Amino acid sequence: MLVSRGRNPSAGEILSQLIQSKGLRDRVLTTLGLLLLVRLGIYIPMPGIDRVAFQQFLSQGGQLIGFLDIFTGGGLSTLGVFALGILPFINASIIIQLLTAALPQLEDLQKNEGEAGRRKIAQITRYVALGWGILQSLVFALILRQYATEGLSEPVFVIQTALALVTGSMVVMWISEVITERGIGQGASLVIFVNIVATLPKALGSTIELAQSGDRSTVGGIVVLVLVFLLTIVGIIFVQEGNRRIPIVSAKRQVGGAGVLAARQSYLPLKLNAGGVMPIIFASAVVFLPLTIANLTRNPWLIKLAGYLNPNSSTPWLYALVFFGLICGFGFFYASLTVNPVDIATNLKRSGVAIPGVRPGSATASYLSGVQNRLTLLGGLFLGAVAIIPSAVEGATQVRTFQGLGATSLLILVGVAIDTAKQVQTYVISQRYEGMVRE
Repeated sequence: MLVSRGRNPSAGEILSQLIQSKGLRDRVLTTLGLLLLVRLGIYIPMPGIDRVAFQQFLSQGGQLIGFLDIFTGGGLSTLGVFALGILPFINASIIIQLLTAALPQLEDLQKNEGEAGRRKIAQITRYVALGWGILQSLVFALILRQYATEGLSEPVFVIQTALALVTGSMVVMWISEVITERGIGQGASLVIFVNIVATLPKALGSTIELAQSGDRSTVGGIVVLVLVFLLTIVGIIFVQEGNRRIPIVSAKRQVGGAGVLAARQSYLPLKLNAGGVMPIIFASAVVFLPLTIANLTRNPWLIKLAGYLNPNSSTPWLYALVFFGLICGFGFFYASLTVNPVDIATNLKRSGVAIPGVRPGSATASYLSGVQNRLTLLGGLFLGAVAIIPSAVEGATQVRTFQGLGATSLLILVGVAIDTAKQVQTYVISQRYEGMVRE
């Protein structure tokens, strides 16, 4: 197989490796099989529930469940045993990320303990996911108790429903970790990706029906909305792939009797959006947190607050403002976790590498911190705009067949697709160079 050593693998090379390389083929088949298992679990029904009455509840304004249903691929609306899906694990990851920045013990595990520390944090995240899954299962079971079939006592219904939900959630979490370890891509992100993709046919079908039954203005609104979605995808790719290349120069070195090696110039890439899709997921979870607590406590003040933060309320601008601010804030927070200017400056100094015009050490750390902050601000503003504009266009055109499949879902779809494609390319490149070594 003839390949170029200096470029990314082409689609033909990737397909060739998929056919010829048993390792890549097994990883892809493992990923597809486990994702299929997650989808099948959504359609295994939980017993003892009047589904007709529950569907009426959803159609009359079960907004929180309707939004979360996108991320479970219809699991909540179909009331399957995998109804909660990966949501408890995502929430647990958010909690651990926040605690890592606040607790020195967790920060030390993440930064200084290496692989052992990361394994401990992963184990803690699993326990938190279990606890959070139990809490969410109980809340959902209490919501569903009014739809229990006759002949089943309320305590028995709540216990069996919560047990089925939390068990299904832990199975999905385990499957996602197996995908991460033995498959291709990041398991939790791929589970969300597949669940969102599973809701697209229904949204597209509803849009086609609306176009066929609507007037000219409705068709025009659909065309405008589709164009905005396409431009949003382009913007997301720009944000995800954008980076600032900071030039770095290595010092001249004396190597034995070989003489002096000349200084080499390279660059240090800093991403425009270091947090990837996580800021949008975190912001979505926080925005709907008051509604979750309001459904549990029935507190009038919380219900009123949740109403203000509803994108379909009389104050959508407040929702947009809060959502925009949370995206920018979580962008800075996640960038601080993924990029540490002090560590980068220390490593550059130890390697004899410097940024032209910047002194090594603390001056380099300050310079990198300033550049990263400006990049994060720019990326957060652009990311927030990308998240808000499609919702605003939906409200202006009154075309709501893509309700829930807005910029949040697009960000996740595009981000996960890019990350997974890069992992496949990395595997193919590694196989390419292994072949060169054998030659």
